[in-house]
Amino acid sequence: MKFSVFQLSRIGGRAMNEDRMGYCYTRESGLFVLADGMGGHPQGEVAAQIALDTICACYQQAAQPVLADPAEFLANAMLAAHRQIVRYASEKGMLDTPRTTLVAAVVQDARATWLHCGDSRLYLVRDGQLLLRTRDHSFLEQDRPGAAQGELLNRNILFTCLGSPIRPTFDTAGPFALQQGDKLMLCSDGLWGSLDEAEIVRQLSAEGVCESVPALVERALLAGGRHCDNVTVLALEWQTPEVFATTRSLAAGSAADGAFASTLQGDLLGSQADDLDDAMIERSIAEINAAIRRSAAKKA
Repeated sequence: MKFSVFQLSRIGGRAMNEDRMGYCYTRESGLFVLADGMGGHPQGEVAAQIALDTICACYQQAAQPVLADPAEFLANAMLAAHRQIVRYASEKGMLDTPRTTLVAAVVQDARATWLHCGDSRLYLVRDGQLLLRTRDHSFLEQDRPGAAQGELLNRNILFTCLGSPIRPTFDTAGPFALQQGDKLMLCSDGLWGSLDEAEIVRQLSAEGVCESVPALVERALLAGGRHCDNVTVLALEWQTPEVFATTRSLAAGSAADGAFASTLQGDLLGSQADDLDDAMIERSIAEINAAIRRSAAKKA
């Protein structure tokens, strides 16, 4: 595989950066992941980190050196991440679960497959044109017949995420054939919420990702002002010279046969990777809900 990749995250005007991003790759496959920990719930940054660590661990186990079915892998890895977040909340005795959005893409065989849950987005740009982008899981972007009036009044509110007591809703797409110069960008809402789509596409198309990503992030921070959200971007350009550039502009060659490289931590699961089934998820959620009811009764 030949591509360039660049990632950058800035805290903006917030007290903490709850965004996380990173990528893993083998000689013939690459995984790119971005998560945005959700405010209004505790430890969003923990939820985002757990999501990345879990998906990376799953990828390291499954990519030998390619994934048999990228779409199936992404769905299973996302659900594993959701379960790990719920487990974390249960083990810590938390009254509410940490929550996060997620967007993840697999590139192999010159094709891209991706999954998203929430409002972290993926953009695919070719020859200066936006070919497609993900649709947020919000009432604004999704047609949901029978939505309650309160939901319609809060159309930007997300109706799904990882870590919630409800099984996440998610969308997958691909495989989509990539061409020379295609740019695939994953970003948090701190970017697209501050810049219009035309500006994002124009800047992403104007230069290579090592130049366009920092420019986009700085523009978003400026547009967002003193209360700007965290801004995080991970972008790749397909079939450029065989070099990998990280946020520190460190170069590395492509992975050797049988090798695995990552900017993520992939050992979070350890021996517990497979022991959290749906029944345990339901028990964990029931325990959390029971703790919430007990807390509410004490305050009454």
